Amino acid sequence: MAGFTGAPGTGKSTLVDAVIALLRKQGSSVAVLATDPNSPFTGGAIMGDRIRMQRHALDGKVYIRSMGARGHLGGLSLATREAIRLLGGFGFDQVILETVGVGQSELEVAAVADTTVVVLTPNLGDSVQMIKAGILEIADVFVVNKADIDGYARVVAELRTMMNMAPKREWRPPIIPTIASRGEGVDKVWDAVLGHRKHLATSGKAQELVERRLRDETAEVAAELARERARRALEDDPALAERLLNDGTPYRTAEEILDRKG
Repeated sequence: MAGFTGAPGTGKSTLVDAVIALLRKQGSSVAVLATDPNSPFTGGAIMGDRIRMQRHALDGKVYIRSMGARGHLGGLSLATREAIRLLGGFGFDQVILETVGVGQSELEVAAVADTTVVVLTPNLGDSVQMIKAGILEIADVFVVNKADIDGYARVVAELRTMMNMAPKREWRPPIIPTIASRGEGVDKVWDAVLGHRKHLATSGKAQELVERRLRDETAEVAAELARERARRALEDDPALAERLLNDGTPYRTAEEILDRKG
């Protein structure tokens, strides 16, 4: 499963749309999970990613599902892992994940996808700001989209410099130029994804990823269950809520809730 991430405006949805077209020409069925931001006021989501991929709407071998992030950090929805599992069960040849587009906080995709594709573009100001920190570390493939505009060579040079300064990895992420709006370079992007998959299989990393995902998902589910238990306890136990207000110590109250049985 390939995950596409990057800042808003890099053309992730356009690139994913072009990848869908490529895979359909190759005869593969495709499922896409596209995460969209929710309004902090109404909770609604425009689901713009689905609109950008509407040329595949009548294709029975393409399934596109938009999911609202609902305030969840990391660029994904909390239900993403379960949705991926379901799509795998339905037998799609390829599953693609697109994150919400929130810049440097989109790191959770690396814990979910087999291959993480980080999409950059020359027209977003300080490209170093976009590729530093965790974004550089999670990328398995770099795509510099909109390669026909000024600044492409500078972004590529900065990427190479930062990769040379970073700790050595078994897999060195390739840098692929694309013009997704014209479908240029998309085949090379997918070749790079397949190359990374082969690396995972031959190096034994694939099984490590499966085991890590199970641990991460279990920890995330446990955290969500604990969060719900805390909310219910504070709503249903006036004495507990009053102690919290009087003491002003959330940590002590949280420990008391978690220590309760049932």
